[in-house]
Amino acid sequence: MNIKQAKQEIANTLKAYLKKDALGNYLIPSVRQRPVLLMGPPGIGKTQIMEQIAAEEGVGLVAYTITHHTRQSAIGLPFIEKRTYGGQEFSVTEYTMSEILASVYQLMERTGIREGILFLDEINCVSETLAPMMLQFLQCKTFGNQRLPEGWLIVAAGNPPEYNKSVRDFDVVTLDRVKRIDVTEDFAVWKEYAYRKGLHGAVISYLDIKKDNFYRIETTVDGLQFATARGWEDLSELILAYEQLGLRVDREVVGQYIQLPRIAKDFANYLELYYKYQKTYHVDDILKGTWQNITVLELREAPFDEKLSVMGLVLSRLAEAARNTRRQDALTTALHGALTEFKGKIADAAPQAVLGQLIWRRQEKLKQAKEAGQLDKETRDLGMLELGALEDYRQRLAKEDITAPAEAMDAVRGWFGGEVEKRRTLGAETGAQFDNAFRFLEQTFGQGQELVIFVTEVTAGYDTSWFVENFGCDAYFRHNKELLFDDTRHRIREEIAAAKAAEKEEQSHE
Repeated sequence: MNIKQAKQEIANTLKAYLKKDALGNYLIPSVRQRPVLLMGPPGIGKTQIMEQIAAEEGVGLVAYTITHHTRQSAIGLPFIEKRTYGGQEFSVTEYTMSEILASVYQLMERTGIREGILFLDEINCVSETLAPMMLQFLQCKTFGNQRLPEGWLIVAAGNPPEYNKSVRDFDVVTLDRVKRIDVTEDFAVWKEYAYRKGLHGAVISYLDIKKDNFYRIETTVDGLQFATARGWEDLSELILAYEQLGLRVDREVVGQYIQLPRIAKDFANYLELYYKYQKTYHVDDILKGTWQNITVLELREAPFDEKLSVMGLVLSRLAEAARNTRRQDALTTALHGALTEFKGKIADAAPQAVLGQLIWRRQEKLKQAKEAGQLDKETRDLGMLELGALEDYRQRLAKEDITAPAEAMDAVRGWFGGEVEKRRTLGAETGAQFDNAFRFLEQTFGQGQELVIFVTEVTAGYDTSWFVENFGCDAYFRHNKELLFDDTRHRIREEIAAAKAAEKEEQSHE
């Protein structure tokens, strides 16, 4: 299955394991809660889906790359304990708590979260001395004489032997005690993730054109050469950072992430063209609605790959604008909830103190989410923006010496109105960019296949589809309706053709 399907299956497994009966006992006893063994190529997002599942299900996450551990750190250090059996004293070897299990208990103590996921990466690449301990853990959920707490799902990830020469095979006894999920790379699923994460437009459009270069591992005379999903994502982050610094990513830099020379060279060349198209076709002018006729003529006559690249540029800019609008919308919604709390409490306490309590609770919530492994970048950024706005309101109240509840509410409501207006302005500006993009493409391509591709990509994009759903776009809905009509008409024609063929075959038998 692909990584998206694997994520859903692991989430379903977690829910099943945490389900309790009427007496409060786990529906599936701990002894029958098999660890999940997630096997798949490196760099396809196995670690990321653990973080997503923990955040979405509200459980803790403790993650370890097990190859970094020794036998001692995994099972603990031995010590001698005196025990009495049948009236006779014996010296018995016991173990200190495993560092891994201690991390689980520490998370529970810090956050109060009692259930979660223990994720052990590269499980089949452990050292020879550690291997028996890991097999014992998968089978019995114990390190030394310490047991994993109930309510914790073990997810172990490994790479098939064709990707790593140091892997160890699991015996039948171990495999018969785990729930194995085999994962394969899938560009379509990764592309959906890439849109959601806001990866660089050049990376997405390049791989859309050359899907075969998304994930490749080759053994050559120079050793192992590869391009992975992780490599593309990390390279995207670097390109975005370099652009803010006014720097360019060249072939050598690309090769540091995409370690398959011919693909690195090909993408580096594409990136240069990507920047060239941005200037040649004046993408900013297109989104402003001030393009020149020569731009329309040049793109109309361009090779198909060039058309796709330019549309990728336009989509990337629209996604960025839509993302800014979505984040402002999320901030406005969060602040509205905070101010509703504020309004309900200022009658019983000083306005500044109420805001202080709101700020403290949100800080604690962010801290708990971080310690539990649930805090992704977007949630963190939204939380920090909300905290910044509430702190600004608190300081303004203090500066203007506003203490009366009604006066404080009016003042804060007015300051909050600035965020609402910013949301409205961003929505209007982004909507205009969408309208201009569609007008330009209609003028350039008419009702050609390029418009079909563009509408499809707007639908697939997380931020662009969110914007259309929440703010509307007449041109999108018009073209999408035509696309759906064409699909329906095509399906009906196929059904009619199939019915006629069946009828002819039946007549021939008669």
